[in-house]
Amino acid sequence: MTTSPRRSAARIGVALASTLLTASTLSGCGVFSSPDLVIYNAQHEQLLDEIVPMFEEQSGLDVELRSGKDLEMANQIVEEGKDSPADVFLTENSPAMSIVDNAGLFAELPESATATIPDDYVPADRMWTGFLARSTVAMYNTDSMTDADMPASILDFAKPEWKGRVAFSPTGADFQAIVSAVLELEGKQATADWLAGLKANGVVVQNNLVVMQSVDSGEVDAGIAYSYYWYRDRAENGSDSDGSALHFFGDQDPGAFLSVSGAGILASSEHQDAAEQFITWLTGTEAQQAMAESYALEYPLNPDAKLNPDIKPFDELEPPQVDVSSLNGPEVTDLMTEAGLL
Repeated sequence: MTTSPRRSAARIGVALASTLLTASTLSGCGVFSSPDLVIYNAQHEQLLDEIVPMFEEQSGLDVELRSGKDLEMANQIVEEGKDSPADVFLTENSPAMSIVDNAGLFAELPESATATIPDDYVPADRMWTGFLARSTVAMYNTDSMTDADMPASILDFAKPEWKGRVAFSPTGADFQAIVSAVLELEGKQATADWLAGLKANGVVVQNNLVVMQSVDSGEVDAGIAYSYYWYRDRAENGSDSDGSALHFFGDQDPGAFLSVSGAGILASSEHQDAAEQFITWLTGTEAQQAMAESYALEYPLNPDAKLNPDIKPFDELEPPQVDVSSLNGPEVTDLMTEAGLL
C-alpha cells in the first residue's frame, strides 16, 4: 500500500513533536542541563571526588570535574583561550598555574579566597592561590643506609659516588616542579649541570611509586620524591615502605622545596560567583581539614587545619623561599630535554 504524502507528513510531525517533548522532559529533569561549575582538575582525582560532593551539598551547585595532568591541562586552557568551558583550574604543582597566568587567562581572586592562606603561597598579583603543599624528600633503604649517610643537599645526588644508587622519575610533573625550584634557586647553568649528573649517575624509573618500591627493595639506596607517597603507603599497608625511611633536607636546600597545588578562576568563566564561592570554600577551614584527613596526606595551607600527627609537622620543615609564581615549567622541560631526561 502506498502512503500518501499528507499522511507521511502527519506521521513525521507526530514523531517530531514526540521527540521535542521527550527532550523537553529530559531537560526539565536535569539530564541535558549544564553544570553550574566546570573544574579542570590536575590535582589527585580521588581527592576531588572526596571533597567536591561536600561543596555541592552545602552550596546546592552542580559541579563537573574534568581531570587530567598539570601541564597538559594548562596548555589546553591556553589553546582554548576565551572559549574554554573551564570555570576553575586546579593543579598539583604551581608551574602549570604560571602558564595560564602568563597567558592572561585568570581573573583576580576575591580577598575571601586568599584570606586564610599565608602570603608565601599566594602570588603577589592574587590571580591564583595555593591550597595544598607537598614536601620534597629523599627516601633511603634502611638496610644499606642511615639518615647520617644521606647527602647534605639534593644537588649532591648528581655526583659520581651516587652512580646507580639513586632513583627518580623525570617524566612526571612532580619531579619537574622540583627542577623548577632548583632553577629558581640555583640558576640555569647549575640546574643543567645537576640534570646532566642525574642523567649520568641516577636510575630513571616510571613513577614515584616505583621510586619508593626500588628503595624499599634495596635495588637502589635512595630515591627522590614527595613525602606523601611514603606516608600514604604506611597508612594503607606499608608494603612498599617497610624497608625505607624519609630524609628531610631542611636548611632551605632545594631538596626541602614545598611544591604548591594551585587554584584559579578563568576570566572567561560565565559563572564567576560560583567559582569564587568554590575557591573560598576550598581554602576555608572545613575543606582544608577534610583534605588534611583524606587519603592524600598532603599539607593543608590554611594554618587552622590540623595535620595528621604521624606526618612531620609543617612548622618543622625548612623550605627555601621560592616565589610560587616564578617557577618556569617550559624552561624546565627544555633543560630536561637537553639533558636527555624527556
